[in-house]
Amino acid sequence: MAVPWEDVLRDKPAILEAASLAVDAALLEGVLMRTEGEPNASDVVNYAPFTLLPSAVPSALFEQAYAVQQDFNLLVDAISQNKEFLEHALASTIKVDDFTARLFRIHMQVLEEGLAQSVFLGINRSDYMFDCGVDGTPALKQIEINTIAASFGGLTSRTGAVHGRVLKVLGKSEEASRLLPNNPSKGLALGIAKAWELYGSQSAVVLFLVEEVQRNIFDQRCVENELWNRDIRVIRRRFRDVFEKGSLDDAKRLYMDGQEVAVVYYREGYVPKNYDQQNWEARLLLERSRAVKCPDIATQLAGTKKVQQELSRPGTLEGLLPGRAEAVARIRATFAGLYSLDMGEEGDKIAATAIADPDRFVLKPQREGGGNNLYGEELRQVLEKIRDSPERTSYILMDKIKPQPAMNYLLRAHSPLQVSKCLSELGIFGVYVRQGKEMVMNMAVGHLLRTKAIEHADGGVAAGVAVLDTPYLV
Repeated sequence: MAVPWEDVLRDKPAILEAASLAVDAALLEGVLMRTEGEPNASDVVNYAPFTLLPSAVPSALFEQAYAVQQDFNLLVDAISQNKEFLEHALASTIKVDDFTARLFRIHMQVLEEGLAQSVFLGINRSDYMFDCGVDGTPALKQIEINTIAASFGGLTSRTGAVHGRVLKVLGKSEEASRLLPNNPSKGLALGIAKAWELYGSQSAVVLFLVEEVQRNIFDQRCVENELWNRDIRVIRRRFRDVFEKGSLDDAKRLYMDGQEVAVVYYREGYVPKNYDQQNWEARLLLERSRAVKCPDIATQLAGTKKVQQELSRPGTLEGLLPGRAEAVARIRATFAGLYSLDMGEEGDKIAATAIADPDRFVLKPQREGGGNNLYGEELRQVLEKIRDSPERTSYILMDKIKPQPAMNYLLRAHSPLQVSKCLSELGIFGVYVRQGKEMVMNMAVGHLLRTKAIEHADGGVAAGVAVLDTPYLV
């Protein structure tokens, strides 16, 4: 996938000048993160890492990813409402994975009490790579779908302007004009605002549930500002604040510091280290409330790797989306090979295959947040250790996607400027709102392109491996 600036990559003086301008442009546009040294203060900030140049993306695959997003929104929503499917899909996982088991127990408890929540808000991001397979023709293959705390919708809304400026400086104004507009933060806020409106209390607030360490605050502020622009009040709290000061009234309305909460937008709560006993109690309080949770716990469970693998079984999609044959076909076309490691003959066979040929696969645990997957020799060692143990059921296997690398410069603060062989991953943000049984909003609201050097197998921007990028359609 050639780009029309291959010549520039070898022009060192032009690259140095463009890199200097790019960093200033990123700071001007607000492509910012707090520093590792001071993650909870904005006195000193730096630019979020990004590519010097946009990366080529096949236009047909880009359009395919957008076209299937509303289908994925419907699918995630359908899974979240299907107690039997979640129970069946996660049966083996919850025996060996305590984190998934605790989420599942809260889900069941809330269902037994009766759902107080009547408005449902989903914000997800479906991530893909371009697999160049056997014949070299790129195909869109889904890596995963993130149903909780899908990040970088804010910063990516500001990255395109930086790349446009860089291309102009390099004498590529025509190419700069072809970069697509992209503002996921506006779309995410639109969904939150709709859920807030349907909740039906003008004085209620939106609660951003945030981490103890908040390096990525500016990404969240982009969405927050869109809400303030609509005169919707936003408060930021942590789990421990909810534990100490959160309460429910008799109608299960949620209050924080005396303010009624209409929407809880999770930017935390997706990995075990986010929880101690108090935080689990806070999570249960939130889930029992009338407030619109984004996501509710069933939707978080719908995004687990085990559910992803179960969806690839013949007939499963048809059961979840009856009468939607075209949607099912669009979704299935994006699936890579996914394999269960449940105990039994099927699991034994695929485990043996992966141990014999580990470079064909990725071993994925039930975790979000990047940096958790296992490859190559490490995959082989872990599988050999757990092949006869029920512990293996806490993982799934997936075919390793083989994209075509491209050359680019990755700009990171305090790092030398050098050209790298890179791989890119495209994410599409989806937003939906359902009231009772009626879907009142279902949209794809923007995209995120992340790029990393080829030697880094796994991990996202927040994990310190990938950097922000902008697609250039070819």
